[in-house]
Amino acid sequence: MAQVTITINSREYPIACESGQEARILQLAAVLEQKAQLLKHISGQINENMLLAMIGILVADDLLEARKNTPAPAEPQISATETEQMIAEADRLIAERLRVVGETIKAVAKRIETL
Repeated sequence: MAQVTITINSREYPIACESGQEARILQLAAVLEQKAQLLKHISGQINENMLLAMIGILVADDLLEARKNTPAPAEPQISATETEQMIAEADRLIAERLRVVGETIKAVAKRIETL
């Protein structure tokens, strides 16, 4: 487990992360710092709790907008050959199950006959 120290609004926060993720954490922290500076510029002096809450709202807004503008993934295309193979395999499995059920019915019928 690694640790990196990020700075938001001139305040340092130690953050634990997986080894190798330090650069990504610093990159994400830079985004938060940009949002903090923007909010301070717009709102003037703002207390730390309110600033962090407003940063969270801006990040959540960015996330929702990104999700809204991202097209849904296309359903995977299955070729006719793959479809035929899947149907053949399903038919084989069904036939096998029917064979087992038939044998079970025969065995039960024999037991009934001997009663």
